[in-house]
Amino acid sequence: MSPDPERQRVERASSGRRARLTPVEGSDPSPEAPVRDETPAGPAPAPSGNDDRLRRERPPHW
Repeated sequence: MSPDPERQRVERASSGRRARLTPVEGSDPSPEAPVRDETPAGPAPAPSGNDDRLRRERPPHW
């Protein structure tokens, strides 16, 4: 049985354990760039009264 020329083949890498696939004809082997969220992050929410109080009243060992 001869290998099908249209299928991907597994190639052994020269550096050891890893292997890689040959690219399929018509595909783009470069990775896609991550899509970034275009909305800017808003300001941090204002601390509530209880949070502010807890930050002021630290235990003596801090």
